[in-house]
Amino acid sequence: MTELSITAIDATFGAVVTGVHLAQLDEARWRAIEVAFHEHAVLVFPGQHLTDAEQAAFASRFGALEDVAGFTGVTPITNVTRDGRFRSPDEPSMQILRGNEGWHTDSSYMPIAAKASMLSAEVPAQTGGETEWADMRAAFDALDAATRARIDGLAAFHSLVYSQSRIGEGDRGALAYGFEGHDAPLRALVKRHPATGRASLFIGRHAYGIPGLAAEESQRLLDELLAFACQ
Repeated sequence: MTELSITAIDATFGAVVTGVHLAQLDEARWRAIEVAFHEHAVLVFPGQHLTDAEQAAFASRFGALEDVAGFTGVTPITNVTRDGRFRSPDEPSMQILRGNEGWHTDSSYMPIAAKASMLSAEVPAQTGGETEWADMRAAFDALDAATRARIDGLAAFHSLVYSQSRIGEGDRGALAYGFEGHDAPLRALVKRHPATGRASLFIGRHAYGIPGLAAEESQRLLDELLAFACQ
């Protein structure tokens, strides 16, 4: 059996995991992966080539899969239809894809915020198409003491309808995904990991409307925090 290897990436977070096939994962290797997930936050598994069912099974080890608009499981994120044509720019799904180009925390606007996101590349673009991550733990640590003290205890609402409208895409895409009448949850700006206790910023483009601050001051603070974190 190939030996499991977890190699840290040269950054404040992230690791590459090899020597394991995620479709045939024993308990010991899963526990090692879970520990690495808590330590490194982002894990990269090269060359897995999982089926949708295999990916969903691995994802289920982290907890229940998210239900979006009545659909639970692996969700394709693409600008190409099943018959091979490029989607029209004004389709709701394309509005969401353009919004996803902005820095965000996945599903922060859902009633239960996601524990993790799991991505697999089926048809990688020949140029461009990079996915980037920012370490919200390191960002919080790098804030000056006054800012950390100011934001610890503050919270913001999170809404996909809000974030889509703010970038000029309107809310049609969000509503098409079942967010009409969806209450915007209130999330603390500083989140502490339930397993490690480590603090991180919980912000992103969906965040708005900090209670106790004027709308302009709230948005300015959130924009400044996001720009600082994503340098």
